[in-house]
Amino acid sequence: MSWTTKNLVDQLIKLVGPSRVKIDASDLDYYGKDWSSASKPNPSAIVFPNSVKEVRDIVDLANKLNFPLVPSGGRTGLSGGALACRREVVVSFDRMNRILKFDEADNLVTCQAGVITEDLKKFAESKGLFYPVDFASAGTSQLGGNVATNAGGINVLRYGMTRNWVQGMKVVTGAGELLDLNRGLKKNATGFDFRHLFIGSEGTLGIIVELTLELTSPPEEPTVMLLGLQEIEDTVKTLTVFKKELDLTAFEFFSGTAMRKVIKAKALSNPFSRIYPYYVLVEFENNSENQLDVVSALYDKCIRFGYATEGIVSQNQRQAESLWKLREGITESIASYNPLKSDVSCRISKIPAFLRKLEKLLSGFSSYFEPVLFGHLGDGNIHINLLPPIEMDDQEFLMECKKISKLIFELVKSFDGSISAEHGIGLTKKPYLSYSRDEAELNYMRGIKCLFDPKNIMNPGKLIDI
Repeated sequence: MSWTTKNLVDQLIKLVGPSRVKIDASDLDYYGKDWSSASKPNPSAIVFPNSVKEVRDIVDLANKLNFPLVPSGGRTGLSGGALACRREVVVSFDRMNRILKFDEADNLVTCQAGVITEDLKKFAESKGLFYPVDFASAGTSQLGGNVATNAGGINVLRYGMTRNWVQGMKVVTGAGELLDLNRGLKKNATGFDFRHLFIGSEGTLGIIVELTLELTSPPEEPTVMLLGLQEIEDTVKTLTVFKKELDLTAFEFFSGTAMRKVIKAKALSNPFSRIYPYYVLVEFENNSENQLDVVSALYDKCIRFGYATEGIVSQNQRQAESLWKLREGITESIASYNPLKSDVSCRISKIPAFLRKLEKLLSGFSSYFEPVLFGHLGDGNIHINLLPPIEMDDQEFLMECKKISKLIFELVKSFDGSISAEHGIGLTKKPYLSYSRDEAELNYMRGIKCLFDPKNIMNPGKLIDI
């Protein structure tokens, strides 16, 4: 059955009421895009369900009238996964934002998909527990979107990705069926675990409506060390030294250019006597009497072997937070440049060679871009940010972006890495998905898409085509 915008809006209003269907230009623009700016948003309408039943009703209507849907959380993705540019209906979870249940015996919390990440973290703290998935967008990102992209962040080294904390979920498939997956079970050896198909699926198989997430014990008060390095190879050498003796909670990397940007933009103090080519930030729990003695010995080893030139260790929580600002403030400090962003990964052992070749590659574009590199080196994730000159024309910028993105992804492929470590594929990286997945995998992905979403109404055009 065909549809017109008026017919579509009238039908949606019958399902949820007039106050929860938006067609104003400002709403269409706001809810139709994410942080990628990959394309101009062009949705038909925005709908705000209040319940699982309403989500099912919307999906049933989409199948009946054959119109596409884009699930929308906090829209903090950087790959165009939540972008509505083909007259889709955006299904926003802003109103499905309640924490439904807490099970103390199992340390499980059940939430609607629209719960803000930071709100869950605060709820966990109120129970004396900890939700470890953490990243810069925690204040605006929603749990459903986190799961749909298998979000990572600064704690992956110790706690793993979002995937590791999902013990159950309810999903409305593209066919309109409600699946209640795993039901919070710790052990369940009953065949295929469909949770893991929907985690990272970017809304292309169905809509996540409810999640059961595991909480854990909070870490001890962390100690933070910042080290200045001369050579890129020293990053992994330093990681190896510390990882042998300490249970690290984070191991971050950033370039000297990143340090300059964040110091200037945030008016922060340089803790060292100079700007070094590279930095690593090491975080660990100070949970034993001799911990600082161990750390001191490891630091001396790094200095003695020439891996590090200068370092500083936090003496209290305030100092730890100050050192973290030098790393966490980077993204915001370069936001005004509208940088070309890529988040890639490869095996940790390959990172020095990868970064050497990356720097050589980027040097050929030095007249166009200023590279700012940082990332979660402890789990092999590097964020590549390329800042264009302020005077560069937008069209010229986009043309150069296409050229260099292809070259970066080709380099990632040569290292058997991933073209997306955290932010999914969406629209921006879909042409390069074959760089990380072979044809047999892609065919199975298409088959799974057809099984769960036979009419291709769920976030079409993203991740993979059928």
